Amino acid sequence: MISVHEPTNIGPTPPRTPRPGESPQLDLELIRKYSIPGPRYTSYPPATQFTADLDSLGLEEAIAADNNPSAGPLSLYFHLPFCETRCWFCGCNTVITRRRDSASEYLDDLAREMRLTAHRIDTTRPVTQIHLGGGTPTFLPPEQLRRLGALIREYFLSVAPSTEFSVEVDPRRLTPEHVLALREIGANRASLGVQDTNPRVQLAIHRHQPHRLNEQTMEWLRSVGFASINVDLIFGLPLQTAESFAKTIDDVLALNPDRLSVFSYAHVPWIKPAQKIFEDRDQLPGAEEKLAMFAVAHEKLKGAGYVDVGLDHFAKPDDELAVALREGTLHRNFQGYSTQAGTSLYAFGISSISSTVDTYRQNHKSIADWRAALDAGQLPVDRGLRLTAEDRRRREIIMRLMCDRRLDFAALSRSLGVDFAASYASEIASLADLETDGLIARTPSGLEVTRIGVPLLRVVAMRFDSTLSAGPKKHSRTI
Repeated sequence: MISVHEPTNIGPTPPRTPRPGESPQLDLELIRKYSIPGPRYTSYPPATQFTADLDSLGLEEAIAADNNPSAGPLSLYFHLPFCETRCWFCGCNTVITRRRDSASEYLDDLAREMRLTAHRIDTTRPVTQIHLGGGTPTFLPPEQLRRLGALIREYFLSVAPSTEFSVEVDPRRLTPEHVLALREIGANRASLGVQDTNPRVQLAIHRHQPHRLNEQTMEWLRSVGFASINVDLIFGLPLQTAESFAKTIDDVLALNPDRLSVFSYAHVPWIKPAQKIFEDRDQLPGAEEKLAMFAVAHEKLKGAGYVDVGLDHFAKPDDELAVALREGTLHRNFQGYSTQAGTSLYAFGISSISSTVDTYRQNHKSIADWRAALDAGQLPVDRGLRLTAEDRRRREIIMRLMCDRRLDFAALSRSLGVDFAASYASEIASLADLETDGLIARTPSGLEVTRIGVPLLRVVAMRFDSTLSAGPKKHSRTI
């Protein structure tokens, strides 16, 4: 457990609990107070808890158990790591190269990994979600994208035309031929990496991307029938100000995206050494300026009618994410918020993470190590985790907080098979300061996160995380 913060009295008026999708009420003093390092909870336990002791995990047995006759659908992730240039802010596992033959060689190895996996699973299970991430998936030439689409259908036999198939695209490296190839292989959703439209900020982060390229990309994607388009933005980058970020938000709203992801820049130079250049140049905005950017983004998106799905995700009211939030069916996985609950995730390529009901497994992060495992006829797993029964219970609690913004004690008692209030009495008691500060409110059925608390969902979830310690920094700040 993390230590309990000293309470701050903010007055006797109880904070109102938000309706699903309602934008938060920003209290910058509280956000400043609770902006502490913490997991993003795309998984629980977090990936920082994975172990390299694979023999103790029984991953082969776990895969076999995951493919029993009553197994549910599949979600597939492909990590395509190549980028032509390095964006200095990036925390992804990338390979910087301009050598296009790398794509063909990498697909040869992906095919081997898919073949090894197909021998271990029921390949007739329906595939309900496919995601191409990176890196830059559109580094691959169109013919290699078509080859990847053919490989997916060779090894997974139940990919329907209605499968949710998303791809991350870089407007700087996109052609109409790429867009056509993506649609031909079934891609129907796209996410544009924009980050910021200000030329000075782009120069500072080593990512030159004129806004006309973003406009052109949207036109191309819509012209061939992409059903949903997301835009990624980051606040807290070098030379950004609240005023400049407001202009970026306006630029992007003019594109009329279906969804937006507005991420807080994760400064982790102990993991990504390229980020040290920002410290050397002393160009990172201070805490006050970053909080102002956070506030202006929420205000503008709220004013434009977007639903605050949670953390950094926004969607139009009729988008599937917003609908899932209202209906209580929202889910969270390694790609963020999702509508695809109940799937087993099988991931391919370097550093990718797979998950079944009680396991996580992550591939080797370097191409050399990943390829060596494939050469030996092995699944290229580097580390992982076998979840205990208690891990699974805490995962469910944290998932409900992150997706529903509330905890129903009776419902959790039924789903977890324990008396929730009694079993987690100390964790519930640790919320006292958050209640005093107005981040949560008690209800007849349990507790709910308030409008003030929504931006700090991760802080509330951390109170149920038994893996946290006061050791070395492992996580970025919550805001």
